[in-house]
Amino acid sequence: MNTNIIKKKIYIKTWGCQMNDHDSSIIANILIKTKNYIITETPELSDILILNTCSIREKAQEKLFHQLGRWKKLKQQNSNILIAIGGCVAAQEGKKIYKRAKFINIIFGPQTLHNLPELIKKAYKNKNLIIDIKTKSLKKFNYSINNTLNKKFTSFVTIIEGCNKYCSFCIVPYTRGREVSRNQKNILSEIKQLTRIGVREVILLGQTVNAYHTYDFINKKKYNFSDLLYSISEIPKIDRIRYITSHPKEFNNDLIEAYKYIPQLTNFLHLPVQSGSNKVLKLMKRGYSTEYYEDIVNKLKFIRPTMSISSDFIVGFPGETNHDFQKTLDFISKINFDTSYSFIYSKRPGTRAAKLIDNTPIEEKKNRLAILQKKIIQQSLQWRRRMLGTIQSVLVEGQMKNNIKNLYGRTENNRIICFKGKPELIGQFVSLKITKINYYTYLKGEIN
Repeated sequence: MNTNIIKKKIYIKTWGCQMNDHDSSIIANILIKTKNYIITETPELSDILILNTCSIREKAQEKLFHQLGRWKKLKQQNSNILIAIGGCVAAQEGKKIYKRAKFINIIFGPQTLHNLPELIKKAYKNKNLIIDIKTKSLKKFNYSINNTLNKKFTSFVTIIEGCNKYCSFCIVPYTRGREVSRNQKNILSEIKQLTRIGVREVILLGQTVNAYHTYDFINKKKYNFSDLLYSISEIPKIDRIRYITSHPKEFNNDLIEAYKYIPQLTNFLHLPVQSGSNKVLKLMKRGYSTEYYEDIVNKLKFIRPTMSISSDFIVGFPGETNHDFQKTLDFISKINFDTSYSFIYSKRPGTRAAKLIDNTPIEEKKNRLAILQKKIIQQSLQWRRRMLGTIQSVLVEGQMKNNIKNLYGRTENNRIICFKGKPELIGQFVSLKITKINYYTYLKGEIN
């Protein structure tokens, strides 16, 4: 079959974090640019099914095989369908996936997705499994931008891949490898290109985004994350800079100082703490204490008093007692976290935490999670209430689907706000007065 003549329909399904989402957009860009493929939202009408996976949570493999079971039925109806599995589960499990699902055609890793066009061609010619998961290449980022798409106003930009932290609970260093930072010139060039298609806000991505570092050969010195932030702030039309996910251990004074001099850095920071108990943090191999974390927050709030902090929490980690959990609740109150991502501990094979004794019943873990999430929701509501009647700078992103007379945008502290306005405002910053808050959903406002 000649794939250069007939355009193949491709369906991409994504599980996981923002980096997985960004990887999937790169996959789409790569395949669209070959002019041999088109992206579809309907798996039943597709020629090629791609699953971009995440392995951060327990039973990711079983979730994968449930999905493959559904796709197997489609392949039984059309034997010409290709099925490709990528992402972290693919990198972690490799050929083991094929042993349970011999109908798949391609297995690729997070850093080999740029090879997909060639892998697909090989799969059509060769009915044997094609597997390509091992590399440290950053070539995929050559395809980060698709200039044929409609204008967008906020965009992810990956600056570093992999992680060197080896937290005892985390599988990422084993699936995405050790840290590899992109060349600063390539990053800045990508952002400049993004401004040409309307981007006003960038969200820098990395497993440990603030561990970013390269070498500045012109000035003959190390070029670190704060240096990159200063460079980005000098790019015209970039009015907002966000980043995820940062690690407290890498949150140095240079980065804190940057909040004095870079107004584009938002007053919203996602900084995972995972637990409020120093004993549990030590078991997690996080490399810092709650006192160290609190010192970072206090320094930031001295510079930016209105800074709101979001975080991650793992509940029910092996060895966590009721006393440890209470320390986490107390720490949540002390820092006054705005929002959070919180989960019950997931045992990941191959990690150091998998060897720890875990005596806490699952019902107790669920109860702790419910208590923690309720507390965060209450604090988040208080943050929303403080916004009522205030004037907020909002980047307008588009029209509401349920009412095109209403526009929506995002505040600096990461809240979605809906308001009445003309379509010409899309892509612009406007000042809005917050007129109504909701418990869970978007805020409402009016042009000031």
